[in-house]
Amino acid sequence: MKHKIKIGRHTWRIDIGFILVLLWMCALSCLAIYTSFNLISYGSGMRYLIMQIIWYFIGFMTMAAIGYFQNKVLFRYMKAAYNFLMICLVYLFFSMLCKRVLGFNLPLAPTLNGAVSWFTIPFISSFQPSEFIKIVLIVMTAQTISSFQRKHKNPTMHDDLNMLWEIGKIILPPLVLIFLQPDTGVCIIIAITILIMLMCSGIRKQYIFILAGIILAAVLGFFYLYFFQEDFLHTFVSSYRLQRVDAWLDPESNILGSSNQLYTALLSLGSAGLTGYGLQPNIIAIPEAHTDFIFAAFGQSFGLIGTTVILISCFVFDLYLCKLAYNMRNRTDRLIVIGVIGMLFYQQVQNLGMIVGLLPITGITLPLISYGGSSILSYFIAFGFVSNASPIAGKKGIRIGVKKKKNL
Repeated sequence: MKHKIKIGRHTWRIDIGFILVLLWMCALSCLAIYTSFNLISYGSGMRYLIMQIIWYFIGFMTMAAIGYFQNKVLFRYMKAAYNFLMICLVYLFFSMLCKRVLGFNLPLAPTLNGAVSWFTIPFISSFQPSEFIKIVLIVMTAQTISSFQRKHKNPTMHDDLNMLWEIGKIILPPLVLIFLQPDTGVCIIIAITILIMLMCSGIRKQYIFILAGIILAAVLGFFYLYFFQEDFLHTFVSSYRLQRVDAWLDPESNILGSSNQLYTALLSLGSAGLTGYGLQPNIIAIPEAHTDFIFAAFGQSFGLIGTTVILISCFVFDLYLCKLAYNMRNRTDRLIVIGVIGMLFYQQVQNLGMIVGLLPITGITLPLISYGGSSILSYFIAFGFVSNASPIAGKKGIRIGVKKKKNL
């Protein structure tokens, strides 16, 4: 919660607890990347560490810049941000089509790891539009829900259905484009986040059950086809996605191929013991040690104690955001924070779950810990909205450097 900090004649409202938690996550991320230096298979570990520090600095500066405005002012630009990101996603879609049909990508939109999800800017960095549109969709969904609830004090089932239709028109176009890149992980993040926001919006339970039923039916249908109609499933699901399911269900089936990431992650965590192998070990090679599998790399270095520290840090951060949401009175701001919590929590569960073999590998990183500029910057944009909405702790402020009156 915010505290008033008075320095001379100037007064700032800063959520000190929120800043301290973010600084701790930054330190934990830098330590995790540092320990993975000998496990990084491509690129310079020091470069990744320096870039992570730079991205965190840019993130804090972005959050501070957002803090100069009220959320109501920023809401006016959400539609423009949505349109810009949709243009980016359409461009990536055409780059993917060119690659499949003509054999080459459009400029600045290469194929990386089998997907066309990134803009590569020479000598600067890369840019992933899907990371940023997640934040825009959370804000626009919160606005849509709040607007309908203000207009309909006692909404009927038809009113709720209209609200779902309006939300669907916002989220379905980017979802389809992101799925075609293909980036299934981000699609799942968006779907789960919006579902959590709807569950907390006060909408009729029948619609929540219907949406949950559709998701459950889709999952059950997929596994029925996977086990009994595999040839038919191959007609509309890529072999790459199916190989990830194979690796999840039987990690020892193809240790040198599709199961390699999961097998090495389990081996790293299982052999590290209580305290691990120390800084920068090179005992077991881990693919994507600084990104998707940074939890396994950290566990190899610090063992059970290190992984427990990460789990507790994530739990404390999520709990702090829940406390902020509970104390908020503005409906739109509360829904935004709920959306951020849902997105953050799902990514944490999915990343940690896939590393220990409880969930299939989807390429989802561990938020604020894994290396990644687009992910960090997008989250700090969301944290800017959260910080703006953070309630004030009390009337009394903290005075620093009070100027004394001169005696006449």
